Amino acid sequence: MPEAADPAPPSNATGAARQYLVRGSSGYRKASFALFLSGFSTFALLYCVQPLMPIFSHDFGVSPAASSLSLSLSTGLLAVAIFLAAAVSQRFGRRSLMFVSLLGASVCTVACAIAPGWNAILLIRALEGFLLGGVPAVAMAYLSEEIEPRSLGSAMGLYIAGNAFGGMAGRVFTGILAEYLSWRWALGSIGLMGMAAAAGFLILLPPSRNFVQHKSSARYHVDAWVGHLRNPSLAMLFAIAFLAMGSFVTIYNYAGFRLVAEPYSLNQTELGLIFTVYLFGMAASWAGGHLGDRFGYFLVMPVGIGIALIGVAITLAAPLWVIILGIVLLTSGFFMAHSVASALVGKLAKGNKGHASSLYLLAYYLGSSVAGSAGGHFWVADGWWAVVAFTGAMLLACLLAALLSKHFAQRAG
Repeated sequence: MPEAADPAPPSNATGAARQYLVRGSSGYRKASFALFLSGFSTFALLYCVQPLMPIFSHDFGVSPAASSLSLSLSTGLLAVAIFLAAAVSQRFGRRSLMFVSLLGASVCTVACAIAPGWNAILLIRALEGFLLGGVPAVAMAYLSEEIEPRSLGSAMGLYIAGNAFGGMAGRVFTGILAEYLSWRWALGSIGLMGMAAAAGFLILLPPSRNFVQHKSSARYHVDAWVGHLRNPSLAMLFAIAFLAMGSFVTIYNYAGFRLVAEPYSLNQTELGLIFTVYLFGMAASWAGGHLGDRFGYFLVMPVGIGIALIGVAITLAAPLWVIILGIVLLTSGFFMAHSVASALVGKLAKGNKGHASSLYLLAYYLGSSVAGSAGGHFWVADGWWAVVAFTGAMLLACLLAALLSKHFAQRAG
């Protein structure tokens, strides 16, 4: 069966030719780096509290479960906000909404550093998660509208690489700063970094040239979301977001339980350094987007999922270096597939690209929340074998969804 053609996105402007940012141009480079900064800042601000949870538990006298609310409240509100961000950006524009979101979230992180008590921190973190929701879906929509279709995968891959780098930096750097200074200095530093990234984003990102501002009713937005769900190829991409992210987070969540126990007995510093494998995710994001532009997204996406599946299977081995190799392959394959699937959402969506992106990212974060939590029951029931079986089944379903997405796109022409 021949490779499905990657369809070009339709114009939102009535009767007007699109003016794309072309690879190699100054505008393309500025837009790509600005979106890299936005992805880096978003995920650094979001995940910076993860290594601080034991400190929160000790300093504020709360349980480990309660300390995890500093992250889960943010991700929960972020998922809700992502779903709404597309509707808001249709009225106020992509660039402005992303800048306000990045700046507001950075201010919230600084506010957490000086918050007097635990309840205040939770309230601020919930607000921060809601504000951050204005970035991911809108960023994907901006790229889909402004970047020439032939180069969309590369630009999207660089944006996803920024996500990966931010997710790593937010965890690793905050932990180091908290150890040598304090958790308040750590959060304050990350917040100031986020402000600098927001300023760089605003300076670098070219204004939208293909976005058409319009006001709309709630019915309009509901119809837009339903319309995307009725596109079977897009629906399969949403399933991939849920299954791939769910598998990725589950492995990361419970690998720590395995590696701190005998016979590995890793300490927290050694365990934290495993997050540096996100660097492989950065490279894989860019490579996946570049290869997708060159050979076709529907070819590269299942390859990435297959690499992730092999990585999960390898973690069943006993030697520590083999387990780490498996996590590297999982990380690389996941980010490769995610960057390509993100680009495909923009290409396959027939108008209202922000709505399509919001559905993709809603599924993405629901996968993290639902599957990441469900994986704990498998860990308790039968240890690592059960976790691998659970995530392996999800990745097999993910591979099937990738093949079906290609089939439906070919059938639609």
